[in-house]
Amino acid sequence: MSLERHYTMKEASKILGVSVRRLQIWDKEGKIKCIRTPGGRRRIPESELKRVIGVKEVDVSKKAVIYARVSSHDQKQKGDLERQRQSLLEYAKLKGYDVVSILEDVASGLNEDRKSLNKLFNVVEKREVGAVIIGFKDRLTRFGFKYLERYFASHNVKIEVVNGEEPKDAYQELVDDLIALVSSFAGKLYGLRSHKYEKMVEGVKKLVAE
Repeated sequence: MSLERHYTMKEASKILGVSVRRLQIWDKEGKIKCIRTPGGRRRIPESELKRVIGVKEVDVSKKAVIYARVSSHDQKQKGDLERQRQSLLEYAKLKGYDVVSILEDVASGLNEDRKSLNKLFNVVEKREVGAVIIGFKDRLTRFGFKYLERYFASHNVKIEVVNGEEPKDAYQELVDDLIALVSSFAGKLYGLRSHKYEKMVEGVKKLVAE
């Protein structure tokens, strides 16, 4: 289902360079198609604005951006990032996608302020592609994948996950993320220099090492 943006009369008047009153007249004359909100207010669909100003719709359904991520520079040096990239490129080729960009991060999946992840959001919000291709769900985010999937869909962009379960060699990355998560919560609860903080973090490290 397409979730097209609807503009208020004031927003549309600025874009088209005419008064709100003129838009109301055009609506009555059938020169521009408005919809009504449940409260009876006029809204103009984005596609209708583009029609009026003569902007043609660009089909981006077969354009894709690839997003790859590893947690550490050690993984990058081992070639994990390169293998991800090649695997995703092969997938995109088989599916007939035109890859417009390859974005990569070397950061934890818990890090929400990744440089390339922010670029990915910009691409999605500008609706420059129809698909985001990733190897595993956790490459995009360790938690909240469904929220991102729904947000991207609101911009008519789908997320294509090439693989199912995480590979077994991702164990150490999971451990590192778990320790980072516990450290964050423990720091907020007890303070970074407290004895309880150190005890909790050391306890988790010992537990996962067994």
